Amino acid sequence: MKTSRSRLRLGDPDGRSIVLLERIWEKKIIRGHPEMSRYLPAVLATVTDPQHIEPDPRTGRSRYYRSGIGPSRWLLVVVSFEQQPGRIIIALATRKDPARWKP
Repeated sequence: MKTSRSRLRLGDPDGRSIVLLERIWEKKIIRGHPEMSRYLPAVLATVTDPQHIEPDPRTGRSRYYRSGIGPSRWLLVVVSFEQQPGRIIIALATRKDPARWKP
């Protein structure tokens, strides 16, 4: 991503439009989780082809999970649908199974 205004646009399995703003990727996600810097394609794949989706504790947000593609057991991406299109606001690696995961 090149400028603070650039964004990547993608869709989730339910057909909802989602964007990743460069400023969120660089100033929030990478700053808070530098290990994620090499995993942009994995973050996008987690949203477009997740293994599991569940509601976030905060209203208007969803959690997307995919295993085996990030720096830990699971890749977790949180999308806020409090605006349209939805925005990726968090991406991080976690070892914990999703709360509602049933293998």
